[in-house]
This record gives sequence, structure tokens and C-alpha cells, in this order.
Amino acid sequence: MPRRYIYLIITYIAMHFSSLLAIPFIPFLDESQLAYFSIYWQVGAFLVAFIIMLFILKREMKDFFALDNKRVGSLAFWSIIGFILAMITQVVAAFIQTFVLKIQPGSENTFEIMAMARQVPLLIIVITIIGPILEELVFRKAIFGSLYKKMNFFFAGLLSSFIFAIVHMDFSHILVYTAVGFVFAFLYIETKRIIVPIIAHAGMNTFAVVVQLSTDPEEIEEQMRLLEQLQSIIIGGF
Repeated sequence: MPRRYIYLIITYIAMHFSSLLAIPFIPFLDESQLAYFSIYWQVGAFLVAFIIMLFILKREMKDFFALDNKRVGSLAFWSIIGFILAMITQVVAAFIQTFVLKIQPGSENTFEIMAMARQVPLLIIVITIIGPILEELVFRKAIFGSLYKKMNFFFAGLLSSFIFAIVHMDFSHILVYTAVGFVFAFLYIETKRIIVPIIAHAGMNTFAVVVQLSTDPEEIEEQMRLLEQLQSIIIGGF
């Protein structure tokens, strides 16, 4: 693995553990202040990691902008196709989880993040733009790209997507993470440009945010309850 990719991974890990640096401030904050402090700290950590990763990859970015033929039309086409593929794959994987594997629908991790986004709208920028950029640089460009040089597409995609799920601590929805991870990996290999899976990933996250924020949380809970009832009816019929 190239040294710059190791630096990307180290930056990503440091970002997630940066909350340890905030521990000395906790005794001076009440419960409401702590909640907002935690969210703003996360936003700041993502921004710092974003800047560092751009600096690490500045040579690659310079080489891309120096190209005479950047294939903008082709990249735009694959970005749109990638978004559609990612959305379809997510729906199919979620359906299999719910009706075949009998896993409860809805992600607790997603609900918690959206609850924080309602409190601090600035977090939406992290969810829709910065997060997808960092994750694609780490999980597709650095991890998957390095694994793909040593093994076939399936195993490289499986391992990188499994690590992706572990980081999100959402093991019950590992099928969704893995399936979508394969789509992003395919886009990266097909186009040889990390910008394509980044755009597809950002588009998918943006769509999820718009749907979540435009829906009343109580209505979401009611939809989950109805889906669980439908699940029991379908499974009970077999």
C-alpha cells in the first residue's frame, strides 16, 4: 500500500478517536451543552480530516486537473448511473434483510445521526459531502484499491465493505453496507476515478437526508411499525 494511503487511514482513525481530546472539557459542561459540544466537535474533526486528506492527495489532484481530457461527460454519466445503482442495491439489500433474514428494518445509527442533524444543521454538510468524500478515499481508494491489486474483485470488495460496516458499528445491516460497497467499488474500477463513487455516495446520503428531514420522526416510527407487521404476515405465510 502506498505511504500516502496509509496516511489517509491514519487520519481517518485519528478523526474518530479525536473525541478523547475533548474529555478534559466535559466536567465544565452541563447535559445540554455537552450534546451540542459533542456534535460540533465531530463536525470540526471531519473538517480537519478533510483538509489533511486533501493535502495528502494534492499531487494526485494536481495530476487530474492537468489532464487534457478529463472525460467530464463520461464521469457525469457514471456518477448518475452509480447513484441509481446504489439506491436500487440498497433497497434490494434492505428487502432481503427484512423479509428473508428477518432483521428489524431501520438503522438506529441513521436515526441517531439524523436526530443530531436536526439539532445542528451544520452536520448535514458532513453527512452529505465531507463524510462520503472521506469514506470513499479511505475504503475504496486506499483499502479496496490496495486489496484489489492482490486478490479478485469479490474478496477485495467483501473485505473493504466489511471494514466499512465495522467502523459504522451497524452489524445488523452489514448486508446493506456490503452490497452498496460493491457498487462503489465497481464504479471506482470501471471509471478509474474516485470522484465517481464519491458523487454516487454523496447523492445517496443527500437523498436519505432529504427524506428523513422532510418526514416527521413519529411518522417514521409508524412506518417502521407497519413494515414490521407486513414482515410478520409475509413470513408467516411461508
